[in-house]
Amino acid sequence: MIGTEIFKDPYLSKEIRKSIKEMGFREPTDIQQMCIPDILEGKDIIGQAQTGTGKTAAFGIPMLELIDPSVKKTQSLVICPTRELAGQVAEEISRLAKYIPQVKIVPVYGGLSIDAQIIELRKGPQMVVGTPGRIIDHLERQTLQTDDISIVVLDEADEMLNMGFREDIEKILEKIPANRQTLLFSATMPKAIIKLSENYLKDPVHIKVVKKELTVPQVRQYYFEVKENAKPEVLRRLIEAENIKSALVFCNAKKEVDKLVVKLRSRGYPAEALHGDIKQRQREQRMDRFRKEDIGILIATDVAARGIDIDNIEVVFNYDLPQEPEIYVHRIGRTARAGRPGLAYTLVTSRETGKLDTITNITKTDILKREVPASRDIERIKENRIADEIRMHIRRGQLDKYDEFVSGIAGDDMNYRQVAAALAKMLLKGEK
Repeated sequence: MIGTEIFKDPYLSKEIRKSIKEMGFREPTDIQQMCIPDILEGKDIIGQAQTGTGKTAAFGIPMLELIDPSVKKTQSLVICPTRELAGQVAEEISRLAKYIPQVKIVPVYGGLSIDAQIIELRKGPQMVVGTPGRIIDHLERQTLQTDDISIVVLDEADEMLNMGFREDIEKILEKIPANRQTLLFSATMPKAIIKLSENYLKDPVHIKVVKKELTVPQVRQYYFEVKENAKPEVLRRLIEAENIKSALVFCNAKKEVDKLVVKLRSRGYPAEALHGDIKQRQREQRMDRFRKEDIGILIATDVAARGIDIDNIEVVFNYDLPQEPEIYVHRIGRTARAGRPGLAYTLVTSRETGKLDTITNITKTDILKREVPASRDIERIKENRIADEIRMHIRRGQLDKYDEFVSGIAGDDMNYRQVAAALAKMLLKGEK
């Protein structure tokens, strides 16, 4: 086991070492530690790891070491299930390649101008990252040349098969030289993935870093038993009670996402939707606004959420209970990034308690039951929070300007106490 030495000379070039240091990498994650040496040796890999384990760097770092920057031909291809993930992977590998200016990485996926992609592909980028559909578009147009591709990555392979991309993946792999190196990464290992690996990988090294419990230990997990039609109100109460500023809410269907956005907006919450029917430009804009905290609540489907990599998510809500334990783990892991603890709330109807029991049994974790806070409890929590903020401002001082403002309001027919009461009403009731 090379261990932490893989981030040092002579395993990696000084350019890559400079990049990973600048990105804040100090020690390799388990998947990086186990994959990078074998990939550098040219071996095919089957890597099983959950979201957020650092697998992009696990294949991105050795790929950059193996390609020849002086050759302006496409030498590596990364296939991703969604536009969001393709964009994220291309961005992270570009950061890793920051100090290798000769290396060009081109993302290709729907929602971006195909003509602009063609122009970039004609320049001979060393790496292409894309979705199956758009990659096939370029193969059929003969704008993506595969003769010199020596490394192929299938990222989130289980998700690609779930989305019906099996034939597309096989079509792409048939176009790439047979002596290539193939790296397959998947959170789960269903029979379809095993069969795919048997058909297209050569003596692969199996690397598994999935925890036995199939869970994220840093996440505090709770559930609330609710009626289906009460879910919007319960969600609102929990956001109020916890004073949540950044939340990722998962629904199982696009239609439910849209309905929930409308309901939350009507109550004054800055919510946006993220699902497959939303145009790529809008999705990227919403992700950027969420990252900058201009949007406080992002409501998404599982497929659309693939590729979300944001560090400041306070809580993940399972508005709808997912069908599979693996999906539950993917969801809640998004609130425990960079070693920080996270928080996950799940809304469960009485008919779904059996499904919840299955998740707890498979993940070997406790999801504790909590009671939905009553309306009066929410009011009391909000009152205490505002009272604490007022006391804090009084202790800090520098209120002269605001004292003049209040003096200007108060007159013969009202006093300071009445002004303060009116301001308190505005704060507590959200009135303007």
